[in-house]
Amino acid sequence: MGWFEALILGIVQGLTEFLPVSSSGHLEIGKVLLGVNAEKSLVFTVVVHGATVLSTIVVFHKEIWDLILGFFKLKWNDQTKYIFKIIVSMIPVIFIGLFFAEEIESLFTGNLVFVGSMLIVTSVLLGFTYFSKSNKRNINFLDSFIIGIAQAFAVLPGISRSGSTIATGILIGNKKEIIAKFSFLMVLIPIIGANLKDVVGGEMASNSGIGIMPLLIGFIAAFISGLLACKWMIGLVKKGKLIYFSIYCFIIGLAAIIFA
Repeated sequence: MGWFEALILGIVQGLTEFLPVSSSGHLEIGKVLLGVNAEKSLVFTVVVHGATVLSTIVVFHKEIWDLILGFFKLKWNDQTKYIFKIIVSMIPVIFIGLFFAEEIESLFTGNLVFVGSMLIVTSVLLGFTYFSKSNKRNINFLDSFIIGIAQAFAVLPGISRSGSTIATGILIGNKKEIIAKFSFLMVLIPIIGANLKDVVGGEMASNSGIGIMPLLIGFIAAFISGLLACKWMIGLVKKGKLIYFSIYCFIIGLAAIIFA
């Protein structure tokens, strides 16, 4: 992988991690189009995911700091409840990670027919939000678990994590601005945990053929584009404009299947 491929894939990761169009699906499509070996680029994937985690922390640094301060008051306050809701939302994806990790990893091989099919599933889910009119409820613990199930399905390449979690939250009646923030914060610990697992488990060592410069370029590209996309996405969710992403996902998914 050269610097140009790293730049393009970094931008793709940063934008699509927050926009509801599936970062994993677009990365797989991008790797195929750029001729990057999907099975030997795990280290790059881990690095650019780390960059989008950092961009999330930067955008929501005030909210995260407030949650930390509230939690360490050791009281059952709003901050502590919010943190436990995030923990509840993590249960389904942790279950998938513990028991089906190898099966999931086997799907990240540049299979465009599968990726395209899952993008169409994302399209359908986003399309349903167009008909949702009642969004007045705050997120409760049951909502957190249901949204967590949606996040678990998003481990499949082509299923948008932000798209599935935000759409699910909207469909069960949560306020749009609240579900957008919750969607971005709930993924921090799972992604950090998955990256640490790859580092500790040695998977990255066996995929270390990528040079430092492409990794650095990819990281910076993903971080900057992630900052922009995160802020943009929050505004789009408030305005209820997810239908345009539904149309986009359907077109890209269909194209991936046809040209596979």
